Parts: sequence; structure tokens; C-alpha cells
Amino acid sequence: MHIRFTKMQGAGNDFVVLDETQGRLGLSSAQYRFLADRHFGIGADQILSVRSSPGPGLDFEYVIHNADGGQVEHCGNGARCFVRYVHDKGLSTRNPLRVKVTNGELELRMHPDGRVTVDMGAPVFELPRVPFKADGLVPEPMGRFERWPLALPYAGDVPVAVLSMGNPHAVLLVDDVQAAPVPSWGPWIESHERFPRRVNAGFMQVVNRGEVRLRVYERGAGETLACGTGACAAVVAGVRLGLLDERVDVLTHGGMLTIEWQDSPQHDRPVFMTGPATTVFDGEIEVPDLA
Repeated sequence: MHIRFTKMQGAGNDFVVLDETQGRLGLSSAQYRFLADRHFGIGADQILSVRSSPGPGLDFEYVIHNADGGQVEHCGNGARCFVRYVHDKGLSTRNPLRVKVTNGELELRMHPDGRVTVDMGAPVFELPRVPFKADGLVPEPMGRFERWPLALPYAGDVPVAVLSMGNPHAVLLVDDVQAAPVPSWGPWIESHERFPRRVNAGFMQVVNRGEVRLRVYERGAGETLACGTGACAAVVAGVRLGLLDERVDVLTHGGMLTIEWQDSPQHDRPVFMTGPATTVFDGEIEVPDLA
């Protein structure tokens, strides 16, 4: 199969974007893995598929596959690249756009300076919806939130804040994000039995009430240069833990994201993320017939 693609990146989180508005390509999990492979394919953290509107009030559908070939619910950096792609390719001039993702809908707005703001929706704290199995655990209260003890090999119980941004996140507080054990603890947390659908592990260093440093070990991708939903989850957790104000700059290895969230008694207000979205190159590739 011969397909056209666009390589994009948002704060160093890189994507292969496919236009499926004229018809589905019907790629298998193995073919998504091939596209994401940095040695034999194009190389990407995720594959983004742009599909036509599935219903009234929606401009497009947005489907995400991780580098391991599995479909996932959400990707904030990918959402910014999605709207940049749609405008650059002339698929739509609407601003903002509303798009369907697996767990709901997103509103995406392009700014004149090229940055994009995404309404990421409200965070989810109900543990069965994350999902997180807390049976037998006693949480540690902190601020207006709590941290759960997560048993890790050779590390004992590690306290994590648990929530969903359309996909599951566990947020750890660290004193120095550069020295954090991301390569060793990340895989253990990602596949921990307490998270039935695996989890994104965020390691957050609070610099001050308006700035954090963050590294994220993502499900199916490993550590990435940036994670949009991870940045949102970290800030939301920090606000509820009493550590952060409602507007926070998140410094990642790939660049800076600005996250805004106003807490409420119901904790149901949306999270807004603003950051860059850049086209790297366009190309064509022959995709082998992989089951």
C-alpha cells in the first residue's frame, strides 16, 4: 500500500498524520507499528488519522494510535497538530473546530502566532472511570485531593495522584525531575496491576506556583519529549493538591506548554492547553502487507 503522510511535532512529541477524509486506509496494528518505527518506518510517538465528520456539530473525527499499534483515547499535543494540519491542508477554514475523539469531543482554536489552544474537557476523578483499582489501599490526603500508595518493585510504596484526562494518568511529585527514576519506574507504573488499561506516568517538579518541570512515561510509547494530556493531568493534580495556581507553564524536554484550570466545588471545569504545532515534512511511503 502506497500512502501519503505528514510528519509533525508539538513540543517535541512527534506524529505521523494521515488524511482519511476520503476513505479509510484500513491499517492493521502491525502497519501502525511500522509507520512509527524509527529505523524501518517514518518514526513517531503516535499516528494521527484525520477522518470526516461523524455527525452534526462536528467538523472531523480524530483517531490516535500509539507507537505500539494500539488505539488510545486522547493526545493533547496531537490535537494541536491535528488542527494545524487541517488548516494548512485546506480541509477546513473554521476556527475553532470541534472534533470527535474516542471519549468525547474537543474544541481546537488556532492563534495568529501559530500556537493552538485546545479545550481538553474536564478532568475525571472517579476511580472506576480512570480506571484505577484502589481495593485495600488507604489514600494520603493532601490539599483538596489525595495520593494513593502504589507498590513498586525495589521502591516500596510510591504516592501518586490519580485522574483521567480522557486517558489515565498517575502523577508523582519529585524534587528534581532530571534525576527522577523515569526509565526504571515508568514501565512499572505504566503496567501496574492497579491500572487495568495501563497508565501514563508523570514525574512533576514544582518550581513555583506558576511553573513546573515535567517528564512523562507514556503508555505504548515510553518517555516522550512532551505529553499534552500529561501536562494537563500534572497541573490539575497540582492545583487540587494545593501546590499550583490556575495558570501554569509546564516545561518539558520538548518545549513549554501553558495549562489553565479553574477548580470548582464539582471539579468539572475544562482544562485549556496552549502550545506549538509544527509541520516537519510531507512524504510518501510504501507500507508492507502486515497482518
